[in-house]
Amino acid sequence: MSARPRLRLHRAAALIAVAALALAGCSKGSATKDTSEGGVTTVRYLTFSAAPDHLDDLNGIVAAFEKANPDVKVSVQTAPYKDYFTQLQTSIAGGTAPDAFELDYQNFVTYAQAGSLADLAGPAANDKTWQPSVLSPAALDAFKHGGKQYGLPESFSTVVLIYNKALFDAAGVAYPTADWKWSDETAAAQKLTDKAKGVYGDYQPVSFYEFYKSVNQAGGTFLSADGKSATFNSPQGVAAAKWLIGKPGATMPTLTEIGNTPDFDTNLFKAGKLAMWHNGNWQFDTLKSVPFGWDVVVEPGDAQKASAVFQNGVAVSAKSSHQDAAFRWLNFLTTSEQTVTARINSSWELPPLADASKLSGYLDKTPPSNRKAVMDALGKQSLLPVIAKEQQMQDIVNDALTKAAGGADLQKTLDDAAKQVTALL
Repeated sequence: MSARPRLRLHRAAALIAVAALALAGCSKGSATKDTSEGGVTTVRYLTFSAAPDHLDDLNGIVAAFEKANPDVKVSVQTAPYKDYFTQLQTSIAGGTAPDAFELDYQNFVTYAQAGSLADLAGPAANDKTWQPSVLSPAALDAFKHGGKQYGLPESFSTVVLIYNKALFDAAGVAYPTADWKWSDETAAAQKLTDKAKGVYGDYQPVSFYEFYKSVNQAGGTFLSADGKSATFNSPQGVAAAKWLIGKPGATMPTLTEIGNTPDFDTNLFKAGKLAMWHNGNWQFDTLKSVPFGWDVVVEPGDAQKASAVFQNGVAVSAKSSHQDAAFRWLNFLTTSEQTVTARINSSWELPPLADASKLSGYLDKTPPSNRKAVMDALGKQSLLPVIAKEQQMQDIVNDALTKAAGGADLQKTLDDAAKQVTALL
């Protein structure tokens, strides 16, 4: 499994505690401290993604914002991810929450459900610089709940198909294209696999994160539209599971061979022994010095394209006394030129802008040549299914996939898993 999904699994493990304490915080009714003085409002902002590598970038954005908004001062507070949500939920429960704070998509849903976030409609109407059209509509929708905008999309990373051009050339196989379907990937992977030389055609983890996305690619849904039942045991879900479990031992190493070896897939690709790799744009810097040519395309789909998109957003506390000022800061943080430039120049995660040309500095960098695929994948995103008992759901699905990969009856295994997940809902 790649580094980013492991981080997301770690994040999901905290959801139950987050939901409980966030709900507790909403019952107290206390407000954040009034920090207005001498006509200047101080907005307290809590972040996990800036520290330690991007604090200078964030400080530069803050300075530009304060210059343009002399009546607002931003006080940045940071916490490492492992402590972040404990600190945030404790402050919410104690009535001392920061005015604005960062959330990843999974935790955004939990906090929005708990009533901890301000509806941004009012503050947005009061900010004359607010232009929602600057941001990707799909990214904006991801931070809505119940039809209301409770957060702004701050940054994103996408999963794409990374491929080794040298292996394709040696095997005389045409490079992947944006039109590829699963059958095209399978056919190429079979031609590219040479077990005698330790070369594999494909690598895609058999896991919850790959399965929910593959269900969407097959034209199915993971949960029902009303969120009350699991639907991944549909014919499309069966096709998605077959797609994943058919790879180990055929065009990729077996699960036993992979075991718990850290970064197995990364090392295999960097060694020139892996032709195609389902992974994200966060790997680009890792691969910049490999001694062979490589590029990326949007992942193949079956009935349709559906890409995994990992997103961070920012929100305003429902109890903040400075919601308008906090929104002004978040608007600047997510859409300003200073932010776009800082993220591109420092290889920070990308801002989800509607106009990809504004990311030309990023798109022009090589390798890979086809960085536009990162933006194209954003427009085809498959949203992560999030429930209160997230980790339990993921464990059930991962266990079912492992059993199916081991030879258990696929339909029955998915039916049993769907019943268990429905019970969680």
